[in-house]
Amino acid sequence: MKIIKDLLYKVNLKGVKGNVHHTIADIASDSRLVSPGSMFVAIRGSQSDGHLFIEQAIQAGATAIVCESDYGYTEKYPNTSFFFVENSARALGLIASNFYDNPSESIKIVAVTGTNGKTTVTTQLYEVFKKMGYKCGLISTVKVMIGHDEQPATHTTPDALSLQKHLAEMHKQGIEYCFMEASSHGIHQERLVGTHLTGAVFTNITHDHLDYHKTFANYLAAKQKLFNELPSKAFALYNADDRNGAIMVQNTRARRYSYAIKQMADFHCKVIENNIGGLTIRIGGADVYTTLTGVFNAYNLLAVYATAVLLGADDSLALMAISSLSPVAGRFETITGPNGIVAIVDYAHTPDALLNVLQTLRESIKTSQQIITVMGCGGDRDKAKRPLMGKVAADWSDKVIITSDNPRSENPQAIIDEIEQGIDYHLRKKCHKIADRKEAIRLALSMANPGDVVLVAGKGHEKFQEIKGVKHPFDDKEVILQYFNE
Repeated sequence: MKIIKDLLYKVNLKGVKGNVHHTIADIASDSRLVSPGSMFVAIRGSQSDGHLFIEQAIQAGATAIVCESDYGYTEKYPNTSFFFVENSARALGLIASNFYDNPSESIKIVAVTGTNGKTTVTTQLYEVFKKMGYKCGLISTVKVMIGHDEQPATHTTPDALSLQKHLAEMHKQGIEYCFMEASSHGIHQERLVGTHLTGAVFTNITHDHLDYHKTFANYLAAKQKLFNELPSKAFALYNADDRNGAIMVQNTRARRYSYAIKQMADFHCKVIENNIGGLTIRIGGADVYTTLTGVFNAYNLLAVYATAVLLGADDSLALMAISSLSPVAGRFETITGPNGIVAIVDYAHTPDALLNVLQTLRESIKTSQQIITVMGCGGDRDKAKRPLMGKVAADWSDKVIITSDNPRSENPQAIIDEIEQGIDYHLRKKCHKIADRKEAIRLALSMANPGDVVLVAGKGHEKFQEIKGVKHPFDDKEVILQYFNE
């Protein structure tokens, strides 16, 4: 139970009607989750407006409402307390933090944002600090880790209430460090408000999520917002090789640090060797070998090393832990078949991510070896990237099977046709179109000769395929293993 005035600490109120000394049993931003004695926070979302469900929340037992507009409810429900704010999404973050006793103030939290690399960098930071003996937490697209307790992830960045609940559980278990992904959606929707950050990392920014943000400028601004709101004692680490890296931190109050491979920076590394078997980089004055592959992974490892140093970790211990890292689930995950065919499962679902993986493969194999790519694009998402991804796949692969990703409410064949539009006519002869993803993967593997590489891109760690609102069990890795076992 919490007193209302304590929950509203730091919340910018523009009006109050009711008693701030009453107690609250719970908080909800979904009227279906309201219970007697709850505070309901009405949020204007991209899909629905919580203000339309205030009455439903009151009837379910809410005794306090936080909202942006009255809609006449104050007169209709005189026994309910109303608190008016400019932005109820921001208010929810602060209220949630207060409800759980501001757990982020007791944990060193680093948020990682960028189009590509968020999951890898956060997961590797979690693994590195765990190897160095610290109690750690992880909030990622793949999973939530609270010490050794694993929970499934529902969003890249949880909603404000879920986030503060996770952090409260971490505080209770004595977690010292938490590494979390900060998606552009999560930042824009104010889910991190109320979370005290020790630092933030920017990996890169390329074409993605324009279905939500509408323009690249809006997408950039959403990422930049994370750094704009950092406190002065925090650190802001950015990829200087990305053309928008410096822009990302130009307005931050935090201490700025850069990392790069192509130019001088506060943290620099050099790629010594890069092939499909592993990567050797010179970093922190030492040569480090890792089984990870690709220049994009060199950037990820450099970001991990720099973050560890900025958090005060011992250089040599950090490098030792980095050298023992394994691939993150569904991120350039390699499976070798009994016939010598190498299958790679990767989450690459943007043009830049797909290009990075294919370039790495092309640089790592012999000219006699083929690259066969299985790829698609998600439905109800950024349509502009579909032809771009088709072009990348056809330009860098010997054969391409265009298939379904998560078609959601769209016609899978229509998505496939849009992908094909980006492929030059003379390259279309090496492309096949199969809507059934399982059959597409099996076809790719059947076309491969010993030594060839089959890249299955787009879904990575996901264990489902969403079709017409239903999530069907589906795992790229399982399909590949089943084929190899046959």
